[in-house]
Amino acid sequence: MDITRSGLYTDFYELTMAQGYFCSGKKDARATFDLYFRSAPFGGGYAVFAGLEQALHSALAFSYTGDDIAYLRDLGFRTDFLDWLKVFRFTGDIDAFREGDIVFPDDILMRITAPIIEAQVLESMLLNIINFQTLIATKTMRIVSAARGRPVMDFGLRRAQAEASLAATRAAFIGGAVGTSNTLAAKKYGIPAMGTHAHSWIQSFGSEYEAFSTYARLYPGSTTLLVDTYDTLSSGVPTAIRVAREMEARGERLRAIRLDSGDMAYLSKKARAMLDEAGLGYVKIVASNQLDEHLIESLLDQQAPIDIFGVGTRMICGCDQPALDGIYKLCDLDGAPSIKFSENPEKINSPAKKKVIRYVDAQDRFLIDALALEAEPEDSITIIRHPTISFHKTVVQPSAMRP
Repeated sequence: MDITRSGLYTDFYELTMAQGYFCSGKKDARATFDLYFRSAPFGGGYAVFAGLEQALHSALAFSYTGDDIAYLRDLGFRTDFLDWLKVFRFTGDIDAFREGDIVFPDDILMRITAPIIEAQVLESMLLNIINFQTLIATKTMRIVSAARGRPVMDFGLRRAQAEASLAATRAAFIGGAVGTSNTLAAKKYGIPAMGTHAHSWIQSFGSEYEAFSTYARLYPGSTTLLVDTYDTLSSGVPTAIRVAREMEARGERLRAIRLDSGDMAYLSKKARAMLDEAGLGYVKIVASNQLDEHLIESLLDQQAPIDIFGVGTRMICGCDQPALDGIYKLCDLDGAPSIKFSENPEKINSPAKKKVIRYVDAQDRFLIDALALEAEPEDSITIIRHPTISFHKTVVQPSAMRP
């Protein structure tokens, strides 16, 4: 069952409000909701927008089966409301950034305009999909940026949150990962499938040499050998060098060795020296084991000669922040601006139907985003002001922008 297509993929109070709109004659009022986040994740300054494709498919497929209707009837919902749900289909408009776009706090990631009853029941589903995938795509881009051009692979399936591993792998690819160990996600989304072998492969043979040489004969075009099962520098790397020379004699090449434990900076430097001394400068070094952007940055600052990073738990689970604080706020109802007040200024939403305008410099590099009224001509805007601090303002050139 694809839960993202079920009309029950929502918070219960969305349905109680929907029935309230239905019974009070408000169901056809035209509403606009903004989906955005208040603060950038991971203590950073940006996010990577992801999840749009699944969100759109889910919105268009959102419906109620006979079993769903029976369940809601048992919960006490009215027959006339349930009859309406039987034929529910989303009929509104959704405007959004493109997947992979860099976005910022208070940017409207998605703008949903529809009869209020339709826009309301989609809220939880849209937030669930967009918040999670945007979080993982952002974490991945932070890691990819820290890797300074070196490829980053997703190794996170075994630590991901069950079926969420599929969405997480998709988001990681949008965020810049070059491939994944998650075979199902690779097939589903057309992502390159990647991987080597585990320590158990080596343990299952009588010797490390037998394990390495067997694997090399089985996969001569993609051999990467895990060298830390017993002793990295005394056994693993020397045995990998022996197998690499045998491969050369057959006209083949060892692709890489993988380090999965220990002092990565020290071991990678020693392993690189051993490989180079053996004339195997083409053999890459892959590093894995609880990596994130901070550890990768530290390794590269230490000039660790690592060519490829396999990143799992801390990327695919967004370990240092469990959720993006994405929100969904009503800003317009039948053409009348709507605002929510709060004792916390950051929780006050911007009323009215709006659009995002992105300003760029002469080299088409990002400068600043602005929120403008939907009907406001873009070429009339010359000054952008902070929404609450009046003396904070920026002069912009109307020609250097795009909606």
